[in-house]
Amino acid sequence: MTEMDPLVPALAGLVVDIVWFLESCGDEEVDPDSAVKMTENVGSVLLKLPAAQRDRLLQVFADMAEAERDPGRREFLESFPFAIGMVENQES
Repeated sequence: MTEMDPLVPALAGLVVDIVWFLESCGDEEVDPDSAVKMTENVGSVLLKLPAAQRDRLLQVFADMAEAERDPGRREFLESFPFAIGMVENQES
């Protein structure tokens, strides 16, 4: 396996942070319809990646979840691929 570009985990972390923010902020911070639209847009872009790149990104998300010490963020990271539509079935 080739070494991963350090940009990939950094950008993956930013994507997760943005979606987490959109899902957790109140209606007074971000319009709920806008938050849903942006989250769906993120999922759409990620689904357009070639299969090998999607698989690589899924591995990055799994690695991030495994390394996360905060239980709430770990749970979010574990469910992120399912919630964003990258995988059809959420694994337990």
